[in-house]
Amino acid sequence: MGDPRGFLRIAREGPARRPVELRVLDWNEFYEPFLDEKLRNQGGRCMDCGVPFCQSNNGCPVANLIPEWNDLVHRGRWQDALKALHSTNNFPEFTGRLCPAPCESACVLGINADPVSIRVIEWNIIDRGFDEGWIEPVMPVTTTGKTVAVVGSGPAGLAAAQQLARVGHNVTVFEKADRIGGLLRYGIPDFKMEKWVIDRRLGQMSAEGVQFETNVHVGMDITGETLSQRFDAVCLALGAEHARDLPVPGRDLKGIHFAMEYLTQQNKLNAGDGPPGERITAKDKRVVIIGGGDTGSDCLGTAHRQGCKEVHQFELLPEPPPQRAEATPWPLWPMQLRTSHAHEEGCDRQWRVSTTKFSGVNGRVAKLHAHRVSLEAGKLTALPDSDFDMDVDLVLLAMGFTGPVHGGLLDGLGVNYDMRGNVVVDENFMTNKEGIFAAGDTKRGASLIVWAISEGRKAAAAIDAYLSAGKSLSAPSS
Repeated sequence: MGDPRGFLRIAREGPARRPVELRVLDWNEFYEPFLDEKLRNQGGRCMDCGVPFCQSNNGCPVANLIPEWNDLVHRGRWQDALKALHSTNNFPEFTGRLCPAPCESACVLGINADPVSIRVIEWNIIDRGFDEGWIEPVMPVTTTGKTVAVVGSGPAGLAAAQQLARVGHNVTVFEKADRIGGLLRYGIPDFKMEKWVIDRRLGQMSAEGVQFETNVHVGMDITGETLSQRFDAVCLALGAEHARDLPVPGRDLKGIHFAMEYLTQQNKLNAGDGPPGERITAKDKRVVIIGGGDTGSDCLGTAHRQGCKEVHQFELLPEPPPQRAEATPWPLWPMQLRTSHAHEEGCDRQWRVSTTKFSGVNGRVAKLHAHRVSLEAGKLTALPDSDFDMDVDLVLLAMGFTGPVHGGLLDGLGVNYDMRGNVVVDENFMTNKEGIFAAGDTKRGASLIVWAISEGRKAAAAIDAYLSAGKSLSAPSS
């Protein structure tokens, strides 16, 4: 503990966001650089707690060694901090930018003060590591001759692939899209994570021997059965892409889209690819986003950069309290109002709104109809005389995901599902089919990126145990 009184002397600080009027003009990441001296000071705020709750499942599912690398940064030992960071997390550049940081909600300092700025320290460690050339391919000591297919190239699939390649297995990642990265590539807007961040890590993985095959939709272009015959093990990491729909009258009108249709198209345009089919754009349009979570925020920031006329965001549930709710005490993830970078850019946020139907002109949406609701005893009830309507040109459905898509690969393999529609696995991450494993959102439903990486690592350990009696990777923890 480099500074025993650091948390008393130094206030929490993070990087400033670029001015709104400038950042909405481009697709670049919205944070300003953060000085090394400030990072060292922030690392010095860590109290080196006897029980670091930031590392618990509530705080960090990959069990990052947070007090260790906070202290190392405070001491200026950046290369050692990088080693500690990489020891538990394959992709801190992703989690540092995209994870909502439950570690900070579980920080002991957060009981009665502002928690340590863990996330910003994390992504600065990893970016410095790349900038200094400290990050090199990690090659296996021996090769096993065993082959593993990973279906899906999101964080869970990439984590599993990297872990397995590093212990000598021959790994091939199959991706249905034209580029590797899953939702990291096409679901996350560039202003939250520019795509060179993915590409530099893929360069390392390719050098380590991971093979990538794009434009291969397993379950359609190749059957799951064929894949299982070609490879010694298969890891299903295809995410939870079944979007929650809004089955109300008028849903089939043009101008109503799932959030991922909208976000994916813009990311493709940013990458220099033309949109497949009709362009979905918010330019000069009245936009309504239905759904108040991170995906809704991503749609909001995208709509601003496209030049929307006005934008509204509707949430079904009541507005959370401005501070941590009593029902979610420390160290739990707090229920409280969160205002994102996109909300700073302008938005009419409305709570307790239930959309009842859409109406249109010439087959295109022109009006949204809704009413207010109350939440009593866990049940939503329409409030009397609260009906209203709103002129609208574009509606984006950002209401979350119900689980993995069953049709094609999963149904074809005959894997079992739980009550929520997720793939069932045993304690070794294996499905009911021999040699077929599952991890990440495919197994647990839509969740945080840090959980996906954690599960990818644990699935890799289980697959390694299956293939080589567990001599290479640590066995997965529960």
